[in-house]
Amino acid sequence: MTVLRFCPNYFCVEQKNKIMQLKKSVFSVFFLFNVIIINAQQEIISLEEVLGKVEKNNHAIKISDQDYHVAKADFNQTNSIFLPNISISHTAITTTNPLMAFGSKLNQEILTQADFNPALLNDPNEIKNFATKIEIQQPIFNADGLFMRKAAKAKMNAVELQSERTKDYIKLEVTKAYMQLQVAYKAVEVLEKAKEAALENKKIADNNFKQGYMQKADILSVEVHMTEVENQLLSAKSSVQNASDNLKFLMGEQNEMVLKPSTELKAELDMAIYSENLSQNRADIDAMQQNTEAYNNMHKANKMSYLPSLNAFGSYEMYDDQLFGTDAKGYLVGAQLSWNVFDGYKRIGKIQKSKAELDKAEIGLEQYKNQSNLDYNIAKRQLKDAENKLVLTNLASEQSKEALRIRTNRFEQGLEKTSDLLISETQYMQKQIEYLQTVFNYNFTKAYVAFLTK
Repeated sequence: MTVLRFCPNYFCVEQKNKIMQLKKSVFSVFFLFNVIIINAQQEIISLEEVLGKVEKNNHAIKISDQDYHVAKADFNQTNSIFLPNISISHTAITTTNPLMAFGSKLNQEILTQADFNPALLNDPNEIKNFATKIEIQQPIFNADGLFMRKAAKAKMNAVELQSERTKDYIKLEVTKAYMQLQVAYKAVEVLEKAKEAALENKKIADNNFKQGYMQKADILSVEVHMTEVENQLLSAKSSVQNASDNLKFLMGEQNEMVLKPSTELKAELDMAIYSENLSQNRADIDAMQQNTEAYNNMHKANKMSYLPSLNAFGSYEMYDDQLFGTDAKGYLVGAQLSWNVFDGYKRIGKIQKSKAELDKAEIGLEQYKNQSNLDYNIAKRQLKDAENKLVLTNLASEQSKEALRIRTNRFEQGLEKTSDLLISETQYMQKQIEYLQTVFNYNFTKAYVAFLTK
């Protein structure tokens, strides 16, 4: 049996209103709880603090520092052309070899007249020999080694300069990431205000609909606009998280904190930057020049290999028939002048190769300078374009704001179409975000121009 229940219109409306108020209260409590949790996980940080942490913890900077240590270690190896090579050895043998047995007795200083017996010379008894030897080799003149040392030093200087340029580049990336975080937070703020305005207009639309001044299609358009704003707000909040994670990566940190910039993004016009010129003493250009110098010295070193080399040597030797014994002693001192006249065209080929590498490095340096000038000129024009766009987008944002104000007032009076109001709301929101992006583009382009002139 079907039971029909009678519900007066007034009573049903009251029940619905109470349910809606309860839902709103629960939603408000839940929203405030989320806000408290989010704020507890936020860390407000300035750009200077970020740069300080990046300098200490950034992995790219640490890698560039290790590259310098590698190059410095290669340079330190070239000290061998000045310093002696010292080695100590202890050798133990037992032998019945006629030559070795006779020589061992001679070294031990135990040779007697009886040892010259042909029978003993040809078939000696087993003898043990323990030899302790200290050897020294001292380079005196090696022309090719001197130029190889110069090449290693030039390479070390090039890596050091490149490491400095890497640090400058990382600072530029950090500045960019910090500004992206500022843009993300500002976009959330813009969209939250747009959501508040949309909610207010929805209340007006609902009231007009109840009074019969508006059609259902208009209400649906308002609700669609609300949904679009909420979706964009969610996307903007995700952008905050992404920008925060990117900044933490550059800082070398891994935690659940959401970074928040201590300052807002603002356009900082700087007319003095247009008068600056590209510096030829920039760290990366100097690094290229040092790298070319290294190839030049390598080429000279290969040519100097035609000259003879002079090295001194000496040894102090101790012999005994007991382990680590030192009964018999002797020394040897001498010098060697060596000259490799021809090595089957190998040296000629190395000289040709080093000359080609030197020419390649010189061409690369010239190309790099031209490319740097091109990048600088393009960046200055982009900065000027960004400055002009900054003025225009700011004007467009103010105009769209005024247009929205006028349409909102007319809408409240029932004199404006819903579609026109929604268009104005969307346009104003877009112009605000476009202005934020323009401010970011201008500030980053200015930082990039400063990076190119540094």
